[in-house]
Formats: sequence, structure tokens, C-alpha cells
Amino acid sequence: MVVAALWGAVGASALVVGALIAYVRTPGDRLLAVVMALGAGLLIGSVSFELIDDALAHTDVAPVGLLTLVGAATFTLGDWVLARRGGGDRKDPAGAQADGSPLAIVMGSVLDGIPESFVLGLTVLEGGLSVALFVGILLSNLPEGLSSSAGLRIAHWSLRRVLAMWAVVVVVSALSAGLGYAVLEPGASAAALVEAFAAGALLAMVADTLLPEAFRTEGPLTGSLVAVGFAISLTLSAI
Repeated sequence: MVVAALWGAVGASALVVGALIAYVRTPGDRLLAVVMALGAGLLIGSVSFELIDDALAHTDVAPVGLLTLVGAATFTLGDWVLARRGGGDRKDPAGAQADGSPLAIVMGSVLDGIPESFVLGLTVLEGGLSVALFVGILLSNLPEGLSSSAGLRIAHWSLRRVLAMWAVVVVVSALSAGLGYAVLEPGASAAALVEAFAAGALLAMVADTLLPEAFRTEGPLTGSLVAVGFAISLTLSAI
């Protein structure tokens, strides 16, 4: 469990690195969009090749499909509630966060980090770290930390305050990964349902937070970049 928690913390630490870079010099929007699209493809691939594939190996299609929908709905509901409370612009690189609620922004960032970290813990439980998932998390967290922190800087958040926010996310991500490892034994039908639930939440997170930001800059090219990330995930999963 400790190993899983450490990997969760390392994956989330890319957010801190992104924040530090943003307060020195933020890379161009196109580079951030490309990295986000590739990260989205990697995460979608991890959901397909590892979570859903393993879940279907241990239980029937119907409950896997149902729990995937429940996981997606759970994340969407949480995201909607936080958006209504002032956290909807937490990822805006132009400083729209100035009109939002600081607590909702922090809680929204925490919510974004939970599904991927929980899933990472599940993969460690099943016999070893998923390289494809871990790379996808890094490629999604780095530009997220960059763009969100750039907006928070414009909204007059101090670097110390931003780093404190991301530190909370890192801690929660570590705990989520540890929980994903500790909650169930591998191979059980109950574990398969947890995998399906986590897969749905992760898919919703990718669709809500990564793809819109990537498409805003790259437009139609986003689809091809996501496909490239998906292919990379397939390759890494086969190694």
C-alpha cells in the first residue's frame, strides 16, 4: 500500500512542477494542448486495456457497463456541484479564477486527482505499476498544473498559496492510490466492479478537464493526437 501511495504522490507531483514553471514562464498554449491530448489518449488506453479488460475477465458485461456509468455520473455530479459553487474556472489559464471561490477551486482540483490516483493504486495491486497509466497521469498533470497555475497567478494568487493547493492534491492523490491498493483483493468480482467504477470516473475526468482545453487550441487536430496517445498506451501495455 505504501508503494502505491508513493506512486500516486509522484504522479501528482507533476502538478507542483507545472506550477513552478508557470510562475517563471508559461509555455505556449499549443504545446500545452498537444501534451493534454496525448495524455488523454494514454489515459483512455489505460482504461480500455487494463481496467475494463481486467474487469470483464472476472465478471459479466452488464455489471461492468452499469458501474462504469455510475462512476462517470459520480464524478460528473461532483464536478457540477463544485462548478456551481465557484470552481468551474479552476483550469482557465487567463485568470477567470479571480471570480470563483478559492475553496471550490481547491476542492475541484482535489476531485480531478482522485480517479487517476485510485486507478493507479488498483494497477499496483494487480501485480505492478502500469507504465502507460503512469505516463498518462504525468502528461495530463503537467499541463494542468501549468495552465491552472498560470490563471491563478493572473488572479493574484501567490506562489505559496498555489503550491499549498497542489500539495493538498498530492496528499489526496497518495491516499487515493493507497486506498485503491488496499480496498480489495485482485481478481475478485467485487474488485472488477471497483475497476469499472474507477474507469467511468476516469473517463469522465478526461472528457471534462483535458479534451475541452486541448480542443480549444488544437481544434480538429486534437482527435489525431488523442489517437497517438492511445496507440502509445497500447504499445506500453504490451511491453
